Amino acid sequence: MRTLTHGILALMLGLGLAATGPAAADNMPAEGAFAWTPRDGDVIRFDVRRQGKPFGTHEVRFDVLPDGMIEAQTKVKLRAGFGPIPLYRYDLQATERWQDGRLVGLDGEVYKDGKEGSVTAQVDGDVIDVDGTGFDGTVPVNTIPASHWNIAQTKASMLLSSENGQLIDVSVRPEGRETLEIAGQTIEANKFLLDSDIDVTLWYDDAGRWLKLSFSARGQEIDYVLEAPYWRDQG
Repeated sequence: MRTLTHGILALMLGLGLAATGPAAADNMPAEGAFAWTPRDGDVIRFDVRRQGKPFGTHEVRFDVLPDGMIEAQTKVKLRAGFGPIPLYRYDLQATERWQDGRLVGLDGEVYKDGKEGSVTAQVDGDVIDVDGTGFDGTVPVNTIPASHWNIAQTKASMLLSSENGQLIDVSVRPEGRETLEIAGQTIEANKFLLDSDIDVTLWYDDAGRWLKLSFSARGQEIDYVLEAPYWRDQG
């Protein structure tokens, strides 16, 4: 699987997502800005569960720099095994840099079940230069990473992999409203189906904050469970 960190389809079980060249990025949303604005020190931390059992963690930490730039640092660690014998390992580290609601830089590297990948991307005028193990070239400046914390991805048809720079073909459909129990709180959420080689369901609150993720792969249910509210006293 190739990252929608998605971080994420790829995060899990090594399934492949469809990827295409940069011309398809013309279908990206005109605005890459996020609805909810992270504050310095905010941390989104999910326990990742496979068939209800611990599988790993997915964390996004935000730093706001003096010039207003927002850095989103993603760390994902997934492990599966049989007793003491490791059978699957996934490690992702990625840093996104945002200025005035636009992506200006991305660095990522991944170790996925014995294979490594990386990407470096930097804005250059009206394009983003991408140097990755999966793609090397330019994409439109409004291209956004496949990191689920940013609800702007629900309006995209292509996303930039944080693993290796590939462009990922997606289709997103609103699935209505749903009441969730999140870290002891009852929250009304907006549900979206992200369709690629496999379907991923995502939930966001009305402020655009990422609350939950679920999908099935190889007959197994993968669920992201939010450890604690990360919005503090924000509305």
